[in-house]
Amino acid sequence: MESPELVRRGGDTQAEVMAELFAITQDLVSTHDEDFLLDEILTKARRFLRAEAGSIYQVKDKRLHFTYMQNDKLFEGSADLRLDYTLRPMPIDHSSLAGFVASTGQVLSIPDAYQIPPEAPYGFNKSYDRKSGYRTRSILMVPLMVRRQRVIGVLQIINALDECGAVVPFSPMDEMLGGFFANAAAIALERASMTREIILRTMRMAQLRDPRETAAHVNRVGGYSADIYAAWARSQGLRLEEAAKTRDLIRLAAMLHDVGKVAISDAILKKPGRLDQEEFQAMKQHTVVGARLFKESTSEMDQMAQEIALNHHEHWDGSGYPGHLADIYAEVADPGPGKQGQEIPISARITGLADVYDALMSRRVYKDPWPEDRVLDLIRRERGQHFDPLVVDAFFSTYETIRHTRLRFSEED
Repeated sequence: MESPELVRRGGDTQAEVMAELFAITQDLVSTHDEDFLLDEILTKARRFLRAEAGSIYQVKDKRLHFTYMQNDKLFEGSADLRLDYTLRPMPIDHSSLAGFVASTGQVLSIPDAYQIPPEAPYGFNKSYDRKSGYRTRSILMVPLMVRRQRVIGVLQIINALDECGAVVPFSPMDEMLGGFFANAAAIALERASMTREIILRTMRMAQLRDPRETAAHVNRVGGYSADIYAAWARSQGLRLEEAAKTRDLIRLAAMLHDVGKVAISDAILKKPGRLDQEEFQAMKQHTVVGARLFKESTSEMDQMAQEIALNHHEHWDGSGYPGHLADIYAEVADPGPGKQGQEIPISARITGLADVYDALMSRRVYKDPWPEDRVLDLIRRERGQHFDPLVVDAFFSTYETIRHTRLRFSEED
């Protein structure tokens, strides 16, 4: 008979728990994109620890940023509250539960957030509960710690559930498992953060040539592309595992859509007005150059980055560029007849829409940002012409998520 301390809520034995934890670890370390990984960490942590809600704080600029959360009850029909909840950085000190965990590196388990003793060195902020009508009870907070005991964030799991769905305190077994889970999550998160930083450094080289290629712009295009792909995949009935893997890849690959601009003349890239015909023809070469950079691609992400770089200016009706090319590695790659419809990879169809949306919504040296209604009207009118109709439908079906991504990666931030 298993001893009580080796049995988790729900009756799982130690062997079953460790097998599940190993499988989760394998999934996390194979995830490339930081945003998608945050979602995966919370989803798996809540399932693993059988909890109702959760959130992740990340340490950035010596402050805690509430960057990701899951709570269907709290956010149902309350997008404005979600934004308010995510855009406020917090100090790393004892003024909050997360600040205490981040500053001390200690695991914190609270049976009832409303019954914290007054002498405790931390306190619980009830304002979000009051605003939303939610009731936070049990809380488990675990530091996300990497080499040399450096805390990169805090994992917060809220309201443990028993077999009947009632909220109960987290057990000592939960605390131990939460620590193991957080160790794996921290390693995966640091790896994904490094991957994104490498991509952003690559794009900063492009920004030296083209001021429009900001970190915020490429993050937004990558984010929009992942959002649109997820909605498109649902509409197509794709298997969740397949869709999740591709969403992870497109988030990063789409960030490299304009990397080929490093080879375009400054006179063209930094021209404060519209390009003439000759200049525009030269500009078109950035798609070919970008694709050539991934010639020796050895990974799925490189392959997707290549197809996006080459094809994100193709149009559904065949009026885009560079079109069909006999050999993109030829010394002179003259544009051919435009690709159309399904000839254009879905990753490029999605990134193309994401790029146009962000360009129109952003300030450029030659234009002010368009009003949102005007941008959305253009996208509707270009359905079936510039853009794949199903991609446009996916865009509008997830537009609230896209707006949240735009706010998260604003130029000011």
